[in-house]
Amino acid sequence: MCKDFTITVFTEDHIGLLNRITSVFTRRHLNIESLNTSESQIPGIHRFTIVLNTTEEIVQKIVLQLEKQVEVIKAVYHLDEETVFQEITLFKVSVEQAAQHNLVERLIRDKNARILSVEQDFMIIEKTGHKAENDDLLEFLRPFGLIDYVKSGRVSLIKPDEELKNLHELVNEAKQANNNQSFN
Repeated sequence: MCKDFTITVFTEDHIGLLNRITSVFTRRHLNIESLNTSESQIPGIHRFTIVLNTTEEIVQKIVLQLEKQVEVIKAVYHLDEETVFQEITLFKVSVEQAAQHNLVERLIRDKNARILSVEQDFMIIEKTGHKAENDDLLEFLRPFGLIDYVKSGRVSLIKPDEELKNLHELVNEAKQANNNQSFN
């Protein structure tokens, strides 16, 4: 049965690694639902957060393939219940339309959104939440002069972090194996 899985991949920071990681999914004809990359808590180590809708059997194989990449230090997967996650969406809305419909008060009170910027012709609204909440606000704003919007990928932290307790040890081992060349 297909479910959403969050794959977290800790890597060295190398040019071309994103392409090699995404090719693991492409070869299996799997669609990445969301992809976010960022620094991790360890200097020189980056975190990929990938959301995939598939079976557990396939996600297990994907994680094993990801860990075969030289620059990958650790890859793990979790179900939504095992993570805390959010997405951010920014909306550009017509100031004129927003003023006519008393939109600002409704956004703040009912939708837990924030106004980030108000310009002469438009305002920028930010909503952080789960995908469904952000999509709900998108549909709410469409009739009120929605000009543009952009969504981030999922950002996620794992609730039980037993698999990651030894991440510092894995990084130190990788540093020693590579004679500090890849981490400087």
